[in-house]
Amino acid sequence: MDLKELKLTPKRKQICERLSLNDSQDILSYYPFRYELFEKMSYQDFKVGEQVCFIGQLVSYPSTFRRGKLSTTRFKVLCDDEVINVTIFNRPWIRNLAMNETLTITGRYEGNNKVTANNYYAKDVTGTIMPLYPLKEGISQNDIRKLVQSVLTKCQDELVDELPKEFVEKHRLIDHKNAIVNIHEPLNRKQLAMAISRLKYEEFLRFYLTLQILKGSSTKNRKEAKSFDREKVEEFIKGLGFELTADQLKAKDEILEDLSNEKIMYRLVQGEVGSGKTAVAMIGLYANALAGYQGALMAPTEILAKQHGQSLKSIMEPYGIKVAVLYSAMENEKQVKKDIAEGKANIIVGTHALFSQDVEYKKLGLVIADEQHRFGVRQRQALKDKGEDVDLILMSATPIPRTLASSIYGDMDVSTIATLPAGRKGCKTYLIRKNSIVDILPEVKKKLEEGRQIYIVAAAIDKSENYNAKDVNGLYEALKEVLKPFNTALLHGKLDSKQKDEIMEKFNRNEIQVLVSTTVVEVGVNVKNATMMIIYDADRFGLSQLHQLRGRVQRSDYEGICYLLTASKDETVLKRLNILCQSNDGFAISYEDLKLRGPGDILGTRQSGIPAFVLGNLIEDTRFIQAARDDAKIIFENKEKKEYRDYYDKIMHLANKNFIS
Repeated sequence: MDLKELKLTPKRKQICERLSLNDSQDILSYYPFRYELFEKMSYQDFKVGEQVCFIGQLVSYPSTFRRGKLSTTRFKVLCDDEVINVTIFNRPWIRNLAMNETLTITGRYEGNNKVTANNYYAKDVTGTIMPLYPLKEGISQNDIRKLVQSVLTKCQDELVDELPKEFVEKHRLIDHKNAIVNIHEPLNRKQLAMAISRLKYEEFLRFYLTLQILKGSSTKNRKEAKSFDREKVEEFIKGLGFELTADQLKAKDEILEDLSNEKIMYRLVQGEVGSGKTAVAMIGLYANALAGYQGALMAPTEILAKQHGQSLKSIMEPYGIKVAVLYSAMENEKQVKKDIAEGKANIIVGTHALFSQDVEYKKLGLVIADEQHRFGVRQRQALKDKGEDVDLILMSATPIPRTLASSIYGDMDVSTIATLPAGRKGCKTYLIRKNSIVDILPEVKKKLEEGRQIYIVAAAIDKSENYNAKDVNGLYEALKEVLKPFNTALLHGKLDSKQKDEIMEKFNRNEIQVLVSTTVVEVGVNVKNATMMIIYDADRFGLSQLHQLRGRVQRSDYEGICYLLTASKDETVLKRLNILCQSNDGFAISYEDLKLRGPGDILGTRQSGIPAFVLGNLIEDTRFIQAARDDAKIIFENKEKKEYRDYYDKIMHLANKNFIS
């Protein structure tokens, strides 16, 4: 049911809009991120420093003190004939409680009859399991619980079991309706575990069946082998002016082998930030051009496309290879498109403009997507479709272990570049337990006085965009005064392409010494003189993204320094951030990120029709993954059979709607 059919109250409609929930399925798939199990404790069992859960009667009216947006509320309750002094933060509405009201309180016992509460409930909830949902400012747990309960009541008939009965029985799964009810309103741990198992399996099955459908919709997997002079390729490599690492040599050999055989190449080249993936891609583009084919290198930003274009021109054109750069609204766009269509351009570098409808290639043979997770499957396929039997290389600086890559990507071949080129000194990372630059200001000024440049990264553009996070506009206004006489500039995604390019070019030429930016610098030009990065609200980023960001300051033989700033007191958060201080190994960091945060959009499936994982975890759920992959294959190979047809048709409809069409 859509929101109109659900007949929600205005307040609940507003909650749905703020959480991007468009229909009943979205609402019922808005799963809790954790649960609280309320097991009643007696006062005599309280231990200092440990979590407690107890029932008490309110014996003093709550008093609230405010400091800015933060509030502290204190009140007293009677528990087992003892008066407990309770402190709770940012719950000012607790003032509405009535004297002698029964409360369930959870929190930490501080000793001396004092408890710092993390939650309270205006009734006895001991013996129950309470779901906790992801929140946004102004939305309470109770708001979401009531929304979910109302939709569950209205949509009982919608919750039909679409899974083929064979798999439900084989894996001893509960039915879909019970799974949805029990994940939101579990009566006990067993019910909750069974609900999670069923819904995880569903997620993985949808995912792998969609992959099967998308692979099945592709053209044949054979091509005419590309013929090129291997000796010329080796001469080209010698002319690069640097020695390839062992990993680069191995990746190069794998790519050349793929180009020269009859199987269409479908290869992921993954490696650390600055590990030299682009150099390997250049070799592939050169060999492809020698074979008489055009190659396209797709970059996620105009800035990076231009940088790749300049680099390729200087290297390729002495060998007679013509390089063109294409992006939206460029001055000579028509002429560049004409050169591509006539085959005068051997290598074309660009953004999404490369797969625009009016761009025609004479003989496209190789497509390379840089930072592949930033392009959806649909975009990559659209570019591949510009040629016939086109080879594809995806490049990613978010490396994952080979066994995991095999699990995710299935039959994709993987080349891994784990070692950095000689001379790179890497980056030292420090955790600052304060969301302020004040403690490191002397070090910042010293670095600028030495002639180095600095990135300062914020999580939000505007103050209202990300609650309690530092915003780039505010930081820029404050820091441009603090860091005088050095030039400070502002960069974020709401600027137009021309403005962004001008700022990055000035930063590249050292006309700007401090760049205050959002994560748009995660993928950008290589500014070798920039050797320091400061990241505000570091707790709001994933480990892999933080590792990618700090890679901006390890592009030269100068040692980079990265400061992670956070005001968080959460020990789990601090432990996670400390992983970056202890390791520069992108593979280990990515693995930890997957364990802690899930896969996100590592597959580049955004807007592609491939379902994302909400509950499923690629590290922990290997048994679900293997079962779902096997079952998806059975359904795909037997899709005409009655017992599989309805489920296959549903997933096929979603894939058609979002991808194939």
